Amino acid sequence: MKTFLVLSDSHGRRGVLDGILPLIAENDYIVHLGDGSTDMKGVFSEFPQKTYLCRGNCDFAYGEEELVIQAEGRRIFCCHGHRYGVKSGISRLVARAKQLDCDIALYGHTHRAAAEEIEGVLCINPGAAGAYAEGSYCYLVLYNGKATHTFVPIRK
Repeated sequence: MKTFLVLSDSHGRRGVLDGILPLIAENDYIVHLGDGSTDMKGVFSEFPQKTYLCRGNCDFAYGEEELVIQAEGRRIFCCHGHRYGVKSGISRLVARAKQLDCDIALYGHTHRAAAEEIEGVLCINPGAAGAYAEGSYCYLVLYNGKATHTFVPIRK
């Protein structure tokens, strides 16, 4: 079993992240999907082996443009989503995930939590961790080939 704490769009609001910092040590993977990747510098310094950072359209130097994580027999495509036009639909995101032989795609950018399976790709957006209406993150568990996700509200 592998556990993931998936965040996106914190936009410099590090105080919002303070409430979930205790969870970081408990999870196997920490993924920030961009637009505030520098908010995670301290986490990356403390847990470099399990922290993955993507660069969003508001990030200029910190994080990867996209990356693939392999865990529990699954391949997970991670990106911010802006380069795939996710505000207008996720078909381009799904195509890229399939091109990389991934069956899960994690993305942000829309500031809305969402999950749906399209063409065999489970697409998950954790919502926005910043000071937006209904802030959230995603807790993702991979076990015996199954992926289970839960959206968790962030208390402000």
